[in-house]
Amino acid sequence: MDERAMAPIGNCRGSTVFRSRSHAAGGAARAGPSPAAVPPPCSLPSRPVLALRSPAAARSVVPMEAGAEAEPLLPPRRWRAGRGLRRERGGARSAAEDGAGADNDLYINQAIVFIEDAIQYRSINHRVDSKSLWLYRWYYSRTCQWILSLTITVILALAFVEEPSSLTVTSDVRYRLPAWNPPCGLTEGLELLCFLLFVADVSVKSYLIGWKEFWKNKWLMAYILTLIVSLADWIVSLSFFCKESVRIRRILRPFFLLQNSSMMKKTLKSINSTLPEMASVLLLLAVHLSLFTMFAMLLFARTKDNQQDKEWVAYFRNLPDSLTSLLVLLTTANNPDVMIPAYSKNRAYSIFFILFTVLGNLFLMNLLTAIIYNQFRGYLLKSVQSSLFRRRLGIRAAFEVLSSLKETPASAQQSCASVGALLQVLQKAEMDSRCKQAIVTSLKVYSCDQLSAAQFQKLFEELDRDAIKQHPPSPEYQSHFMQKMQFAFGHPCFGYLGNVVALANIISICVVLVMDADKQPSERDDFFLGAINCFFILYYLLEMLLKILAMGLKRYLSYPSNRFDGLLTVILLILEIATFAVYGFPHPGWRPEFMGLLSLWDMVRLVNMLIVFRFLRIIPNMKFMALVVTTLLDLVKNLRAFAGILVVVFYAFAITGIMLFKGAVVPLGNTSAANTTRDNVTLQCGTYEQLEYWPNNFDDFAAAVVTLWDVMVVNNWQVFLDAFSRYSSPWAKIYFVAWWLISSVIWVNLFVALLLENFIHKWDRRCQRESLSGIEYQRTVELMFRDVLEEPTEEELMEKLHQHPHLQLCR
Repeated sequence: MDERAMAPIGNCRGSTVFRSRSHAAGGAARAGPSPAAVPPPCSLPSRPVLALRSPAAARSVVPMEAGAEAEPLLPPRRWRAGRGLRRERGGARSAAEDGAGADNDLYINQAIVFIEDAIQYRSINHRVDSKSLWLYRWYYSRTCQWILSLTITVILALAFVEEPSSLTVTSDVRYRLPAWNPPCGLTEGLELLCFLLFVADVSVKSYLIGWKEFWKNKWLMAYILTLIVSLADWIVSLSFFCKESVRIRRILRPFFLLQNSSMMKKTLKSINSTLPEMASVLLLLAVHLSLFTMFAMLLFARTKDNQQDKEWVAYFRNLPDSLTSLLVLLTTANNPDVMIPAYSKNRAYSIFFILFTVLGNLFLMNLLTAIIYNQFRGYLLKSVQSSLFRRRLGIRAAFEVLSSLKETPASAQQSCASVGALLQVLQKAEMDSRCKQAIVTSLKVYSCDQLSAAQFQKLFEELDRDAIKQHPPSPEYQSHFMQKMQFAFGHPCFGYLGNVVALANIISICVVLVMDADKQPSERDDFFLGAINCFFILYYLLEMLLKILAMGLKRYLSYPSNRFDGLLTVILLILEIATFAVYGFPHPGWRPEFMGLLSLWDMVRLVNMLIVFRFLRIIPNMKFMALVVTTLLDLVKNLRAFAGILVVVFYAFAITGIMLFKGAVVPLGNTSAANTTRDNVTLQCGTYEQLEYWPNNFDDFAAAVVTLWDVMVVNNWQVFLDAFSRYSSPWAKIYFVAWWLISSVIWVNLFVALLLENFIHKWDRRCQRESLSGIEYQRTVELMFRDVLEEPTEEELMEKLHQHPHLQLCR
């Protein structure tokens, strides 16, 4: 073999240097036999050198992907023109210089993508040749991801429009008019368009990770299987002219939402890992329920006296009824109704029901919450830890490719990255402008032009921080009078005065509403309420203007509470001006006459509702209340994956409920009486018909979702168990019990566990952390477990990089 082919490429200097496998093969075609194209060998023989093989040797050792040898090193023309990665060319250059420039371009592009992967917590195990990098960035661009999210939203929203349509004013089966159903082919055409976009999505994903990795990815395999089944079911629908009763693809639609969110996948994996621990408690609950069911059937057995058998008739007639009655009692939904017949006969029977409730509801159900809190917290912590590892791995991969640039000095004693190359990467990478500016500012601290791995990693710790907002300075007035005005109206006491005025406004509204509660609209005089509103709105306007005068407009708008106050004040002012323009100024005898769209009373009510909403301005001034509110806001940001999984479960159960119970509920006519007769059966008080639960049905998707929500809350959920078992089949109880277990027992307990964790975490930080007045940055709350995460070691990062499926590491 040629001696030059065996020479190592790149300035390894005792560190790991790598290049994409397809790039190594493409570089061989261009490198040629020129000795000038081969850099000198690594200069640290005493250390274990990991060097990239020459292109020729790389071809002989590492199997190349199909077509890699003919693949150009330079990125496509669109990449260079559109992304700003074009390199200035000046004068004629040798083939070696062109090859070195091509190498540098590719390394810069790889570093950009790796940094963006780190920012988004994405895996770096994807193709890294020039064309694939362009495709990768295009796929993860905001436009493509927005199109994909819109496609998922559209295909999920089709359930509201397609047959059975939810486009009716009410879901009450007694008053509901026939819904408009789209013609055959309309929603199916939208479905086909969505399926084609999903096919393109899975094709791009599969190509980018490589076919070898594709066969290891269960989510992509399930993605393709879901598309195949959905398309087959779509063809069947058209074959039956959209008249088929069962559409399997509707149940599969939530999968498209699930597979598109990495956090939802991690959360689902964590839930799956927690299930064994939950199963043990659920099994104990089942044993508890079964034993007490046997006891109940023995205690409340049928006797000869029909008056004494009310408990048996109503709740314990047979095994299914006994089991259902105690299962509902486990949620306390039918307490004390289930106990009253037996308790009326003998007060000693209450011991049975109290003992069942104490053991089942107070002990076992709360024990389940404790186990979920303990186990799931650990599993979610592992998921968050893996996200941190991905970020650190992406940053380290970017450092390694930058350290292999040709401009890196060969005499360096350790691996290092050029500051100029990093600035070039930062200029092209899509990241938060604050983080980018902070990294650039930090670079000025280093005096040298080269960065070590530790320095490089420390720079990007900026991604884990959230800036404490620096408010603009207040205006500086020269006038002594204006300075006094600024001091008075910028003082916190002026804000407290505004809170007192807002409270007085609320009290005055309550007094007037209580006085007018029993009056007819024709007897009501809106003069006092209108005059009160006018006075307070003028005060709110004056308060806003004085605060702007004292603080300046920019500083005033920098506070969220001021933006909240200002926006509502402007809206109130506009509504008040509109009221005066239509109905004149407040005067005795103001009447709620209709003039235009709204009556005077409607206008006054709208103003009052906004005034009541404005009273929320007091929250930031109450520390504990502010802590609770910020905890809730953090939950909204941190638990989007949980909400997504709940949407998936709701969607699947709603579609299943439509298939099982569509049209099952039939109106009876007059159901206002306490007892109603249907098919010679007297329906007692508290039944579905007597309570007029007719809007709760599964005749369309929207009604099904609301019905599932009512069952999830578990208040009176025994009414649904009884009604749908009568209207359809006794086996319907299995559907509702399964929904109760998944939604109310598992999901709600998971939510409570994470709510506790988030609150305790914030409370501990509130009690322990120092004042933030002198701190420029603080840790973000995006990951609630950030403070207990462990940083990955150098060995872990390098071992993972060696396992990259598309990078050939130095050996």
